[in-house]
Amino acid sequence: MLILPQAEQEARFAPGFAPASLLTVDTEEGFDWNGPFTRDRHDLHHLDRLPRFQSFCEELGVSPVYLVDWPIVQSAKAKAIIGDAVARGTAEVGVQLHPWVNPPFDEEVTTRNSFAGNLPPELERAKFVALRDAIEETYGTAPIIYRAGRYGLGPATKAILHDCGVVIDSSVRALYDYSPGEGGDYSAFPNRPYWVAGEKPLLELPLTTIYRGLLARKGTALFPRLAKVPHGAGIAARAGLLERIALTPEGTPLRDAIHAVDTALDNGLPLLVLSFHSPSLAPGNTPYVHDERELDALYDWLRGIYAHMASRNVSPTTVKQVWDAAQQA
Repeated sequence: MLILPQAEQEARFAPGFAPASLLTVDTEEGFDWNGPFTRDRHDLHHLDRLPRFQSFCEELGVSPVYLVDWPIVQSAKAKAIIGDAVARGTAEVGVQLHPWVNPPFDEEVTTRNSFAGNLPPELERAKFVALRDAIEETYGTAPIIYRAGRYGLGPATKAILHDCGVVIDSSVRALYDYSPGEGGDYSAFPNRPYWVAGEKPLLELPLTTIYRGLLARKGTALFPRLAKVPHGAGIAARAGLLERIALTPEGTPLRDAIHAVDTALDNGLPLLVLSFHSPSLAPGNTPYVHDERELDALYDWLRGIYAHMASRNVSPTTVKQVWDAAQQA
């Protein structure tokens, strides 16, 4: 699945579908982002903040897709909150695999093994199947979308998804390179949805990231070089030459995100995939939200970006609607 797609693999959608936006939530345990990966040093305290977020989304007319991992699917509290929204049709649920907290526990906990795609194929499959089945049992619906934790796709992932009835992947973080930490290199991957080559259909929905600036057309070749130079990327951004902007409230100022939306739409991007991590809904869990003021800023970001997308005629969509539109094209 790490093979760079060709232009002819770009996905098309039914007339009237685009432009649309999809809100994805990496719904996971809280843990120390600066510490080593562990099996047991995590918590789910932030779930107390989830009802506020769900109500906020419903007020916006947005149906989030909660990409849940093993600790979440084992939580009665998460089942009550997310399950209620799923049952009412105001949210969807998908799969997110964090291998270090997902049984079976047959591997050493290391940075390399935190990317599920680096595991032996039979172990990646066993972990995925255990999680997928638990999600269906807990929420009463078969998930059709997957995101590998840490964007950790591997050579066996596509076959696992096919065999388990998952028809959409959203693990590609376009324009990012995780190979220095033994993850995947997506620096040259497109931000447009595309069909993964193979006998069975698998639709890839990359997380939306864009290049902006005078040198944006050369971003794929230039930005990785700038990133290796101390302060190189920051200098290029401030000079208006080249800037990489991800559609997330985590680390992306609203003003920049609005520019990213406009750039994406001007380039004809049919689907904007937004994302953030559920622990950011409670202060102190992630580097992006330290206090209540920053949490309010996260909600302001979401409120602002959806207001701007509405002004640009971008409609919130759902995973099911994305799949149906791709099938009907």
